[in-house]
Amino acid sequence: MARDLRQLFENEKNDSQLKMSEGHEARFIKKLDNALPVDTSIKKRFSILKIAASIVVLIGLAFTAYKFSQQPKSIENTVVENEPKIKENQLKSLGDISPDLKKVEDYYLAHINLELSKIKQTTENKELFDGYVIRLAELNQEYKRLSVELTENGPNELTVSALIDNLKLRLNLLNRLKEQLHDLNASDEVKLNT
Repeated sequence: MARDLRQLFENEKNDSQLKMSEGHEARFIKKLDNALPVDTSIKKRFSILKIAASIVVLIGLAFTAYKFSQQPKSIENTVVENEPKIKENQLKSLGDISPDLKKVEDYYLAHINLELSKIKQTTENKELFDGYVIRLAELNQEYKRLSVELTENGPNELTVSALIDNLKLRLNLLNRLKEQLHDLNASDEVKLNT
């Protein structure tokens, strides 16, 4: 009893002798167009609406771009006004939290100052030295910001570790500067000897 449907349809297709008369499809489309005429005024309305919508979108984009270009100035003023009003002598440091952290802070600050005192600035290394000094100044500002956070929010693990990492980074930066200056001096000596 089970018969394959595919075979049935293939057999029916071959057995079917029904053919459509010539031009049947064209006559059917003509009758369909007569029964359901397309209103051209509707097409015109939609095209006018498309143009109006495009103009509204363009005006909206232009307004948004104008507001966006004006926004950074107001944000800068807001940020400056909202800065904490804590004096530098009121800032807490790692030493205020515990004596062990004071030792760590003193160790890094002493080594940073020692490394800075060892570095000699010359005209040959001025550009390299200035680049490192700018980076050190940025790290110092970040250290002050973290100290403000420590003062306002109290000690927490993230702030303390960020302060210590900042000191480590400054010391590593100075050691890298010292190595680069040493390499620069060595290359200058090799050039002079040859």
